[in-house]
Amino acid sequence: YYTSIPGSCNFESQEWTTACGLTQDSSDDFDWNIKNNAVTVQTGPDADHTPGKGQIFLYINSSAQKEGDRARIITTKFFPASLGVCRVRFWFWLFASRQTGVLKVYTVEEHGMDILMWSSSKNEENKW
Repeated sequence: YYTSIPGSCNFESQEWTTACGLTQDSSDDFDWNIKNNAVTVQTGPDADHTPGKGQIFLYINSSAQKEGDRARIITTKFFPASLGVCRVRFWFWLFASRQTGVLKVYTVEEHGMDILMWSSSKNEENKW
């Protein structure tokens, strides 16, 4: 559900795609899942990054995928173009294994071209 900051969202709702204005990309190779720490205890964090009772986060399990497979989430509405006003902020946890890929954030310009804004292939530390 939304917080006081426009565009903010957490994944405590099972209807996260609707609540967060996100959708699975139908042209990708596999999908993101929503679970809590019990599902990923061997390969991930024991809770989400928030203090208190929030424990649900999105994750992908890349161990069953082949190199080059993509799991992609896209926004369902446009954010206004801005310079230094609109910022994307998120927390991530990349478990270091042979199957771990690269987490990337793109913007899509008006003609549909993806522009890579950020990427990471690992956490420097084993935390959010």
